[in-house]
Amino acid sequence: MNADRFASTPKPPYYAVIFANQRTPADPDGYGRAADRMVELAATQPGFLGIESTRDAGGFGITVSYWESEAAIAAWRAHAEHSDARRQGRERWYEHFELRVAKVERAYGGPAMAGEGA
Repeated sequence: MNADRFASTPKPPYYAVIFANQRTPADPDGYGRAADRMVELAATQPGFLGIESTRDAGGFGITVSYWESEAAIAAWRAHAEHSDARRQGRERWYEHFELRVAKVERAYGGPAMAGEGA
């Protein structure tokens, strides 16, 4: 298992921003640099808790970022560099995306031990 791929989050409640997207084939290098920069920048923002991200060979990806509060999410959304990256995403990097914000009320990890229920 590659444990560093999982975000280390506190005991709930906290918030998850779920960003599902389909990439275009345009500008893969520019996209990669921007994505890396957004992760780096988000990690410096007050209220940021962690991130998990995956992308398949067909360009479909899901990124979940975790935040202490809705105010922290709003501040991240308003960040100038993040706003610019979102604009570029709409203009050239994404065919389609869906963004959802959820409050995490329960969280646990696994695998479950024999005889344990979920």
